[in-house]
Amino acid sequence: MQALARAFVKYHRGLGRMPWYWRPFLITLFIANLVMPLVFIARPEARVVFLTTIANSALFTVLTAAQGFTRLLSLAHVPWIPLIYYLWTRLDDLPADDAYGVWLRVLIVLNAVSLLVDTANVVRYLAGDRKELVEGLSAERAGQET
Repeated sequence: MQALARAFVKYHRGLGRMPWYWRPFLITLFIANLVMPLVFIARPEARVVFLTTIANSALFTVLTAAQGFTRLLSLAHVPWIPLIYYLWTRLDDLPADDAYGVWLRVLIVLNAVSLLVDTANVVRYLAGDRKELVEGLSAERAGQET
């Protein structure tokens, strides 16, 4: 259990140290997948998005514990594949001119773009690029740098 807690902290430290050019996209994904579902939590699609995001978070922690903050973390977004399909099948029943419908459509696009990046990351990992994505994370212990 302690290893998972360390992995959780390491994952979030890694996110905070990602290059500046990734931060706007990561923040947008965070808002779209975690904050906005809470705004619309009474709607079934929003609950599915929220639960999928919780599953992603658990997978990020497990993958960080297993392999570190590497490109393999992209596998945590695999649950987005059925999520995108589910949301896509719901679009005909959801107007595109209200906040909820707009959010779901934007979410589908954002998550699909992220999956393209994720695919490239996993391919690179499998091809041998297994280094940590940010410097110094492997030197940290229990939340402190050595």
